[in-house]
Amino acid sequence: MKYRTLGTHPETRREVSVLSLGAMLFGTTTDETTSYAILDRYVEAGGTFVDTANNYAYWINGTQGGESESLLGRWRRAHGVGDEVVIATKLAGRPLQPRTALTTETEGLSAAVIRESSARSAERLGVSKLDLLYAHIGDSRTPLEETVGAFGALVAEGNVGLLGASNHWSWRVERSRQLAASAGLAPYEVLQYHHTYARQRTDLRTRHSPDGELGVAAGDILDYVRHDPALTLVAYSPLLSGAYVRDDRPLGHEHDHAGTPARLEALREVAAETGATPNQVVLSWLIGGEVPVIPLVGASSVAQLDESLAAVDLELTADQRARLDAAE
Repeated sequence: MKYRTLGTHPETRREVSVLSLGAMLFGTTTDETTSYAILDRYVEAGGTFVDTANNYAYWINGTQGGESESLLGRWRRAHGVGDEVVIATKLAGRPLQPRTALTTETEGLSAAVIRESSARSAERLGVSKLDLLYAHIGDSRTPLEETVGAFGALVAEGNVGLLGASNHWSWRVERSRQLAASAGLAPYEVLQYHHTYARQRTDLRTRHSPDGELGVAAGDILDYVRHDPALTLVAYSPLLSGAYVRDDRPLGHEHDHAGTPARLEALREVAAETGATPNQVVLSWLIGGEVPVIPLVGASSVAQLDESLAAVDLELTADQRARLDAAE
């Protein structure tokens, strides 16, 4: 396994594995026995960075979420897992009422919600301090000053280590970081966005943003991270739910543009040259890129996880990486 450091402050920065394990469906679609086996294999391979959220996975059984955090808490207690494994969780996206479908009626980022929801997450995870807490989605109803102050207070009080933001417009992230710096508070240091090898259209209307795709690490986010060494980018859904390797899961309309065929052809060529799977090439491309990224992968079996783990040791040549980058 390889590792990199999150954060810059000596008292809160953490070293984590360059491959993060997503626990979104643990405790719901993925049963407890299988979830434990995947987590155990991940840790055995040197993995130290597990990702969840307080709303995972409410849409499966019609709840408000919390199943994933609760399972991770049981796993930690059953296997004696301590702070050697960094668990990241998120708040703001928890539905106000039990739901069986995705909703925009969520708890938001008020000071009261941040304090209450973070405490409930810590209880479910069985920890006294959250390692990394993300603002899961933006909240235009709450002033940024209130959100920044509430997150900063949790860090100052020792209840949270690192802070992050996911699915936010880049200007809101930067403005929040400026407010935190002015107030002497902990800033967002980890950004989590959807990012993969196949380029996604950014002109689509979504439930999160009527003005375009929000949550995709497009040019502005990548450039932001490139020029600010204090920031780390975590990429969720890097393998597109199997679309790179499964004919029964084709790329969706968000990848329906002229550049996609060339991109996929370059990916297949490099995979054939290396003897790796397209999934492994994608993960290696992300990990070793000009803007280093920590891919966040899901797994419903140990075999799926093992495929992703093998990508950590896959070294692409300069020529292979150049061809992947150049494909339009």
